[in-house]
Amino acid sequence: MLMTRIKTAAVLLLLVVLVLFVLPGWTWIVFASLVAGLGFWEWLRMTAVPYVSPIARIILALLLGNTLGALALVAPVFWMAWLTGISLLLASVFWLLVVPLWLVKRWELRQPVLHFIVGLVLIVPAWCALVSMKSVPPEPWLLLATMAVPWIADIGAYFSGKQFGKRKLAPAISPGKTWEGVAGAAICIMIYAFAMHQVGGIFTALSLPVLFLLLVLSVTGDLFESLMKRQAGIKDSSQLLPGHGGVLDRIDSQLSVLPVALLMIILAVGH
Repeated sequence: MLMTRIKTAAVLLLLVVLVLFVLPGWTWIVFASLVAGLGFWEWLRMTAVPYVSPIARIILALLLGNTLGALALVAPVFWMAWLTGISLLLASVFWLLVVPLWLVKRWELRQPVLHFIVGLVLIVPAWCALVSMKSVPPEPWLLLATMAVPWIADIGAYFSGKQFGKRKLAPAISPGKTWEGVAGAAICIMIYAFAMHQVGGIFTALSLPVLFLLLVLSVTGDLFESLMKRQAGIKDSSQLLPGHGGVLDRIDSQLSVLPVALLMIILAVGH
């Protein structure tokens, strides 16, 4: 299983680097919109109370992905700017205030309309961050450096938890996660913060306090998706990615990290 995970992760990383650095700029928008559509399709499946048919899920996912792609490629620039600004603020409130309380209370999403809206709150701001952050100089390095935060945290948590993990972080939500794993992730993030400081420039916006907040958000996003899957009675969001489950299983932490990270970088640059 570990080798399958590594192979899939290597292919995904190669694909991301290829689209970011080699292919024309519009391909990143298409790629991000494809990820958004697939993630939304998985989210519509992730419910204990099914409210749309399999065909309707596909149609809604295609509609969202194509709408977002068209917005970035052909719509007036100010439309994208407004959507990005509003969605970043909404996502920040959701992840910093709503989700922590949600995890404590372990609320269940049983209202179809609310489930649909939460899915949009999960997907759209992260898509906006993916598309917008790629244009922030030195493009696209800042985006890649931000996306790397959950990757580094996951690697540190996996090996530290596997070697030393004893005390459960949230046994009722995700029994496999431990405080020792979080500690390993924190150590890796400290090293990463030092590296960003050495690089200098805008990368100093990824300071240790900021990266620690992003680490907390990364864990929060992971736990939130785990709670949704547990309540829906499924192990993985889908089986699209061998060894990893579904798209949401791979981007759950990115959903929480990217919008807040972009908002903090905008505020830091503005000052």
